Amino acid sequence: MSTRILLQSFLEPRLGEAERTWLSAASDEIEAGVDETRFGLLLSLAARKLGFAARETWALEKSELDSAATLIEGWSPERWTPLEAARVVLVVSRSDLMQPSGPAAIESAFRFADEGELCALYRSLAHLPQPAAYVWRAAEGCRTNMVTVFEANVCDTPFPALHFDAVAFNQAVIKAVFIGAPLWRLWSLDRRLSEELARMALDLIDERKSAHRCVQPDLWMCLGTFGGEAGLAAIEAEVAPHLETGSSLGGTEQHPLDGARAAVLALGRAGMSARLRELEATAPDFLAAEATLALAGGANQLTWARFDPRCGLSELPKTPA
Repeated sequence: MSTRILLQSFLEPRLGEAERTWLSAASDEIEAGVDETRFGLLLSLAARKLGFAARETWALEKSELDSAATLIEGWSPERWTPLEAARVVLVVSRSDLMQPSGPAAIESAFRFADEGELCALYRSLAHLPQPAAYVWRAAEGCRTNMVTVFEANVCDTPFPALHFDAVAFNQAVIKAVFIGAPLWRLWSLDRRLSEELARMALDLIDERKSAHRCVQPDLWMCLGTFGGEAGLAAIEAEVAPHLETGSSLGGTEQHPLDGARAAVLALGRAGMSARLRELEATAPDFLAAEATLALAGGANQLTWARFDPRCGLSELPKTPA
């Protein structure tokens, strides 16, 4: 099954007859061959033709999400909108994607796109052949301060993990922390941890501590086994005030204890089982619970969903990304 067919199956029950008719005609026109101007116009027209309701995030069934994950590992369209999906259908309908004209037309569309079109274009990248043709554009997209565009480029897609070099990937991770994008949704982050990323995260931790600011929980996710003695010392410094007082010192804007909880999980990612057993036995309950979770193997990146204020999960995911 192709991306085009799968997305059309998702859209079938979520668009009216007139909207489906327009999308089918537009995708057929693009497949037959259009110039860059017409291609960009059809991407833009989708917003008017599909209506305002298509701009709301859809509610996909589990079976639909499973189909997406089966088609492309690391892809989740859970947070897409029907409008974004329709625009991706238009992009992948091009019959020249293996020729120079295909990437050239897509790059032209990027240059003239508005925010919504940018989101759809970035979401399309993992579904296109010749990924090397889009690596520069995806890396450039990490420079944006528009959170919606950044997340469309980096989250719920395998493209960064598969195609970014170490420099671009690490920059994407740090930028995500700066703008508040959820790192737990950066597919395969756990497999791309490195000494350099740990160093960058520790520098930020030091900066925030020196400025008497809270450390974002996501920074602790970036250490893994690469933080060394400096990483372990930083973790202990984050946890120590809570061990002494059991109070709500430190933490983050989302929850006053999130920083310390994330730091305990970071001990699990660093393989510090003995220290976790000590905390499980002696730490306040809110930290002992994190130690128990880490000892049970629950310190993978998906566990950080609990620190995402937009997530609202009643149960934490346990499967590593």
